[in-house]
Amino acid sequence: MLYSLARPLLFSLSAEQSHDLTLAMLRKRAGKLWPGCQVSAPVKVMGIEFPNAVGLAAGLDKNGDCIDGLADLGFGFIEIGTITPRPQPGNPKPRLFRLPKADAIINRMGFNNLGVDYLVNAVKHSKYEGVLGINIGKNKDTPVENAVDDYLICQQKVHAYATYLVVNVSSPNTPGLRELQHGDALNSLLATLREAQDRLDEQHRRKVPLVIKIAPDNSEAELQAMAEAFVKHGIDGVCVGNTTLSREGVKDLPHGDEQGGLSGAPLTPIANQALDTMSKALNGRIPIIGVGGISSAEDALAKKKLGADLVQIYSGLIYQGPGLISKIARAWK
Repeated sequence: MLYSLARPLLFSLSAEQSHDLTLAMLRKRAGKLWPGCQVSAPVKVMGIEFPNAVGLAAGLDKNGDCIDGLADLGFGFIEIGTITPRPQPGNPKPRLFRLPKADAIINRMGFNNLGVDYLVNAVKHSKYEGVLGINIGKNKDTPVENAVDDYLICQQKVHAYATYLVVNVSSPNTPGLRELQHGDALNSLLATLREAQDRLDEQHRRKVPLVIKIAPDNSEAELQAMAEAFVKHGIDGVCVGNTTLSREGVKDLPHGDEQGGLSGAPLTPIANQALDTMSKALNGRIPIIGVGGISSAEDALAKKKLGADLVQIYSGLIYQGPGLISKIARAWK
């Protein structure tokens, strides 16, 4: 009811203005206006006890400014980022577009963030004691062949503050990034980050699972090859997936031809196909976080049936409101 009143105001603004206003409200702990949304339905994944299986996908709170406010909404876990070693402004505006007729969003934000040192400071000052994922990436001007250096910088700086760490190699808005999902580039990246994570785990005397976030646009053969690489290098979890470059279902809508990644309802079949392929390839060897196109509890349960151990939402939250979190958490029990 409350969100149905707030949504017309938010949607009267541009998509990025609405995004910024939402973050401002979360910083003021506006989530407390949704009483009774905390659902206890514990699940254990990657050795971590999650209060419930519903998480926030990366991208909403890139800098960690709103962790406490997001926790008020009842998430079982929160993922912040994507963060890069150095601050960067992202792509020129406008870069975020709603397609309400399709319950969809197109973004080409470009990892706009205030840098890893800012995020670490924000996490230090939050009061949140729940499960926190930190999503890391590379700066736009770092050559893709040197990308591992950026990941290592972020990995070292956030390890002590993350419950789990996510390596984003799947955003379509950073040139060359998706090349890191394949072949020698992937194997080299995984080997280096696995070794560094093991060293940091020993140094900090705490196990921080290492998760890889992949795109839904990969072919069946590519996904199967990735699965074997993840197992070979001892990766702890796979996040399937990110936004898609497809325009199926939106090409004739206003903003449907904008460059960037498409999320929301049109992503559902694409993300689910990738999830199904990855789940079958892994055959239970590595847990999976299912992301993309979740607009209802039924959508989330479909991902569970396909092999997801946890789910994350973002665009569905924009269109359906915070009530979606508790609906999914209750249905997941």
